[in-house]
Amino acid sequence: MNHILVVDDEAEIRSSLEEILREEGYGVATAATAAEALVLIEDAPYDVVLLDIWLPDRDGLEVLADIHRQAAEQRPEVVIISGHGTIEAAVKATKLGAYDFLEKPLSLERTLIVLKNAVEARRMRVENLEFKRQFSVSSVLTGESVPVKALRQQIRLMAPTNGRVLIYGESGTGKELIARSIHAESLRRDQIFVELNCAAIPEAHIEAELFGFRHGAVGQGFSPGSQGGPTEHRGTLERADGGTLFLDEVGDMSLKTQSKVLSALDDQQFTPVGGTQPVCVDVRLIASTNKDLEEEIAKGNFREDLFYRLNVVPFFVPPLRERKQDIPLLVREFLAEFGRQYGRPRMEIGEEALETLAHYHWPGNVRELKNLVERVLILNPRTLRIERKHLPPLTHRAGTRSTEEFSTLQQARDAYEREFILKKIEEARNNVSHAAELLGLERSHLYRKMKALGISVRE
Repeated sequence: MNHILVVDDEAEIRSSLEEILREEGYGVATAATAAEALVLIEDAPYDVVLLDIWLPDRDGLEVLADIHRQAAEQRPEVVIISGHGTIEAAVKATKLGAYDFLEKPLSLERTLIVLKNAVEARRMRVENLEFKRQFSVSSVLTGESVPVKALRQQIRLMAPTNGRVLIYGESGTGKELIARSIHAESLRRDQIFVELNCAAIPEAHIEAELFGFRHGAVGQGFSPGSQGGPTEHRGTLERADGGTLFLDEVGDMSLKTQSKVLSALDDQQFTPVGGTQPVCVDVRLIASTNKDLEEEIAKGNFREDLFYRLNVVPFFVPPLRERKQDIPLLVREFLAEFGRQYGRPRMEIGEEALETLAHYHWPGNVRELKNLVERVLILNPRTLRIERKHLPPLTHRAGTRSTEEFSTLQQARDAYEREFILKKIEEARNNVSHAAELLGLERSHLYRKMKALGISVRE
């Protein structure tokens, strides 16, 4: 639930706003004075403060300045409200950090739209700050292989520019992390980073998601206005204004949407679905693809003119099989990360296990390696050192494919079941009765499973 603080010296306004906002699903608190408001803000986090400019004990703009001195991750968005609105006051409020300025008497529809957008703006700000804390460029691009060193150098050279970037790479190689690294070293690092996965958005929704929609936009998979749905939606392009927009898997975008993206890139403006007024933006665009776009152009699936707009600075992210010397560093980083996440003591990995991982094909790339490390850590809660025997059977065979390459679901299920039973037998020190207890099975049932899966144990 999002929380709103209403600060106004008129009891009737406080009461009516509280009732309306609670009906809209917000948590609401109210204050009649600046002093009361600042105490509430200090005691509890709020997403948005609706702040009257005229208060009995202080000027609302002074309160705004106090709020804006808070730490960025704690600071709410502030919407100024006033019965004596002037352009000068609105400009001053904006310079002091106000999200928006509303005049009394308040329009209910506009107030709700502004609040919704302010809540979303704060959420994105907090998410970006959290990302910056957790991921520096050095930690994102773990590795000392030649391809990774080349990528770091390329990021250092190109990040400070506004050049559009197209990132090529197989699924799971870390294209999103490269995009975030470019943003983190760019001149826009303190602005928002917005991501849109073009492959994950249904075709009927992608235009509204990218360009947003306005009241009256029908047939876009939404139910605006009187149907109870939103009356306005700020698309990713509008939310990314001033910052970076990352279009992930841009090769999955339809030709119709490609045409509109091309126009938006050329003009740095667009018209939301159902809207009549163009929206101007200042956005740096980074795109990624796991497809050969030149091949897609030849097939008629991708616009050649859009390709040349996006491909100003190409980045190539190598698959893990071409940077295997980075596997030990990646594994130790993932072990530390998941150790912290699950409250586990520091884990090590043996040389034989690392050698086994180095001989595996890694069709799922870094994502597959990370998932494997998490899986091994979960299945071996008492282990402080990962050895070859703790690794999934598939990694023991050089050049093998991932579990996705099983021909049937039953084969995949049997492989996982066999591995899990072996882990529990190891925990039980080869005592099948104890292993059966750990697995929640009857001893006879476990013996039948072991026989079917080809597991033999010397008790």
